[in-house]
Amino acid sequence: MIIRNLGLQDYTNTWQNMQRYTQERTCDCHDQLWIVQHPPVYTLGLNGKREHLLNIGNIPVIQSDRGGQVTYHAPGQLVIYTLFDIKRLQLNIRELVTLLEQAMISILAEQGILANAKIDAPGVYVEGKKIGSIGLRIKNNCSYHGLSLNNDMDLQPFNHINTCGYSDLKVTQLSDLGVNISTDQLGNSLVRTITTILSK
Repeated sequence: MIIRNLGLQDYTNTWQNMQRYTQERTCDCHDQLWIVQHPPVYTLGLNGKREHLLNIGNIPVIQSDRGGQVTYHAPGQLVIYTLFDIKRLQLNIRELVTLLEQAMISILAEQGILANAKIDAPGVYVEGKKIGSIGLRIKNNCSYHGLSLNNDMDLQPFNHINTCGYSDLKVTQLSDLGVNISTDQLGNSLVRTITTILSK
């Protein structure tokens, strides 16, 4: 497993790099985890509906090829991209989603936060508010895109969309739940947890 901490990166460039790696990789290529943050941007999934963009102002909107509806990225939100050969890892898409959910739940538990997943709405929730999202794309048995976990960011732009396609879905973050941790530290911890689960 190769771990790449990319810092703050443009969304479109990172997405194109993920696509390129996935298209060009062979069965001998290493799986990779990319730790990244993005400047403010709304992204729509493959089936994302623009009707869920309400009052977005001058924040750019990018039509992506991940699963899911609309979400928001900004500095202070941890993003981890999972470039995995899921066939080699003997995972199906649902198992990968569950793995990522459980990794986030485990990291939050370490910080004293009780979180849960929902069968009908992928992601991680704290008292009904969404704190972690998952959006994936599978191509040639390989995954890209990944997860986002709200740490210490401006959540206000979430009020201008129907987050994940739900008009009444609220969001939260670690800093609002009394946790003070750098996004880099959070990323390193979450990557360790993901790799630990994969090695079992």
